[in-house]
Formats: sequence, structure tokens, C-alpha cells
Amino acid sequence: MPSPQNNLPAGAVARDVVRHRGAQVTQVRDAIAEEIPVAFVYNERPHAVMMATPADLDDFALGFSLSEAIIGAAEECAKVEIAHALAGIELRIAIPAARAAKLEDRVRELTGRTGCGLCGAQTLDAAVRHPPAVAEPKPIDEAALRRALSDLHGRQTINVATGATHAAAWATRAGAIALVREDVGRHNALDKLIGAMQRAQVDPRAGFLLITSRASFEMVMKAATVGIGIVAAISAPTALAIALAQETNVTLIGFARPDGYSVYAHAQRVENPVADRIS
Repeated sequence: MPSPQNNLPAGAVARDVVRHRGAQVTQVRDAIAEEIPVAFVYNERPHAVMMATPADLDDFALGFSLSEAIIGAAEECAKVEIAHALAGIELRIAIPAARAAKLEDRVRELTGRTGCGLCGAQTLDAAVRHPPAVAEPKPIDEAALRRALSDLHGRQTINVATGATHAAAWATRAGAIALVREDVGRHNALDKLIGAMQRAQVDPRAGFLLITSRASFEMVMKAATVGIGIVAAISAPTALAIALAQETNVTLIGFARPDGYSVYAHAQRVENPVADRIS
């Protein structure tokens, strides 16, 4: 929602900037995306610090906890307290004691930079998790993908204001954008969306994920962990992301554009009326 103080969406602030356009130099008030340290603290034990946009933090706490397999279901997130401090924000999360005990083997007490979804993992097993295969999702058609791409830009309120954030969106099988979350970090945006989907009780088999970034390994890992079976990225996938998508039964789409797309894993779930013309 826009702030009543500066008419900007949460996660954006106004700053003075000297703007150069050709021979003209002007001082203007510009919209800038916020980026601050957000600490995840489970049962009073620090776990990870992510550089993130301070919006939709309840969703962030729940989505991160689920996508990192810290909890197995939304109801295991008993309470989230958002505590503001001089250096940033703490998300104080209460989870079952048995879940908290397992974190002792997965210590992540280093800072996660904006572009890093795996920073701070201290073992290979912690960094490169292999979720089980997702349940078979319902197929979509390419018209739905085009519709979602067309609708997404206007729903990115922070990015429209600042030009600096990624978005993760959930679209129905018809291509209607149902939920959007934004952040300066692509994986943070996805965690926020996952949290929002859980709160809205969205069926991860009945639609698809659309992200405005590359499809890196951790994006597929997070999606598969919560049962999302179709992932479409505006940019390219990585080789490791493709391998994980094949392994976990996730349809992976890259270079999603209004005029075309590429499918890298489980292409049978994207229905294309002209597919039989492919030689």
C-alpha cells in the first residue's frame, strides 16, 4: 500500500538525486527501493541475515521457513514478531522445538547478500538440497503465459516506482495474476510469495509461478520444496536449475516473453496449439 507520507508503496523511499539528461541537469526527488538487513531468529537463536526490502515481512518469515524446509507446514510457524532495530529488522519466529533442534545441523549465521539465496550455508548438503518430486500439476496453455506476462508489469508497484526490484507472481491456469510480491532479491520475492500463497491457501498445482529474474538453482529448489510444479522465468535458467527441475518433476520455462518462450524440463505441461508443427 502507498505510504500516506510520501505516496510511495511500502518498500520504497524518497531521496534527492541530481539527474542528468543530455545538457540538462536538475535536482529531483526520486523513488528508491529500500534494502536493509533482515535477521531470521528462530526460538531466540539467530539463523540467517538477508538483505531485503522491508515489505510483506510476515509473508517473508513464513515463506522462507517453508522454502528452506525449516518447517514442514504453515501451522508450525506459531508466531512471528517483527522487531525494528537501529541496524535493521529481526523476524523473531516461534517454531516447534524439534524443528529448532534440527537447525543446529544447518547453521547459517553469515549474511545473505541481495543476490544470494544460498549465502551462509556451511555444508554442501545444506546448500544443495534435493526436494522430493512435486505432485503432478495441472497443465497450462501458452495463452495463459502470455496473459500473465502482460498483466504482471502493472502489478509491480515497487518496481514501477523505483525500477529496482524483482517480482514473484502466482498466476491461475487462465493466466490471471492472483498474488505478487517484490524485493530487491529475487529469492526474497519468491519467499514472500510462498508465504502469501500459504496464507491464502493457494493450491500449488492449480497455476504457475512467474518470476522476473533468471531461474537459478535456489529458485527451483524453493518452488519444488513447497510443491510448485510449473515455473516460468523472464530470463534464462542455469544448468543446475534444469537438472533439479527434471529431477523434481518441475516444468521449467525460461525466456518467457509475449512472443515466445523456451521449455527446459517437462515440456508436456505447456499446451501449444501449434506444437505438432515442430519438426
